Amino acid sequence: MKVGRPRKFDAEKALERAMELFWRKGYEGTSLDDLTERMGITRPSLYAAFGNKESLFRIVLDRYEPTAGAYRVRALQAPTARAFAKQLLEGAADHFGDQSHPPGCLALQSALVCSNEAEHISRDLRAHRLLGEEKLLRRLKRAKAEGDLPADSNPADLAHYLSAIIYGVTILAIDGASQKELRAVAKLALKQWPAGRNRRRHRRSARI
Repeated sequence: MKVGRPRKFDAEKALERAMELFWRKGYEGTSLDDLTERMGITRPSLYAAFGNKESLFRIVLDRYEPTAGAYRVRALQAPTARAFAKQLLEGAADHFGDQSHPPGCLALQSALVCSNEAEHISRDLRAHRLLGEEKLLRRLKRAKAEGDLPADSNPADLAHYLSAIIYGVTILAIDGASQKELRAVAKLALKQWPAGRNRRRHRRSARI
């Protein structure tokens, strides 16, 4: 049985470079020539190590998500719905506006422009976004059940609201908005957040 020839490149570094490229240019905007040049490998080496462009993108996306989604995981542990919304929006502003990496969101950047040939990628990214919003919805439903949101509030509408602000923050970051500017958007959005029962009691106590 023949022993395979050892790779002549650092796979971890190659994946990091591929992730940065997809992050900046999106799935459709990144060509195989772009990838091989940035990763410092030949097409045969890319195919042998990572499969085709689509499979490489999926590998990169799996690497991206744990870091990019960390602020969402932290926000879900917040004790109140308002603290959850605050941590979520401020976390998005801080992450997407961080100049130590490409601006915005790799997944959203790739979903914005997808041709018919990449429709399956677009569908998968949409399913991923919907799964993320479902997590927000479950947290907000729990908040309402606990009296942490007004009885007339709609958790689904609030989940859509948070998602819309986050996607807006992402687009602003891609267009060059700073973390400070993105935080200002988050702060303004929080002014529209409904007060829960506990927060209203606190306000009444403060007036007495």
